[in-house]
Amino acid sequence: MSLFKFSGVVLGLIVAAVLVAGCGDTVIDATKTEEALEANLSKSLEEKVLAVDCPSDQKVEKGATFSCSVKLEKGEEQTATLKILNENADVSVINLRGSNE
Repeated sequence: MSLFKFSGVVLGLIVAAVLVAGCGDTVIDATKTEEALEANLSKSLEEKVLAVDCPSDQKVEKGATFSCSVKLEKGEEQTATLKILNENADVSVINLRGSNE
């Protein structure tokens, strides 16, 4: 699937567990989000995802967006933009851009 075609497709929801930080803020569980994103993108792109890196301090705020870096098997690096859908930290991929765009 071409990147152009893919960017118009919203991937299925990724359910990311939340982690309560010591300061009282609820943040996205980066490890679980990375694992889910890796599995979903590998399937959707039909290409192995080598690594995903998401921020570990993203607060759970409905409507907020954040970005994760994605490295594909062929060496291309992309940025996935995710949107937090609710207070349960359900997120959806809303955009995927390659490093050459």
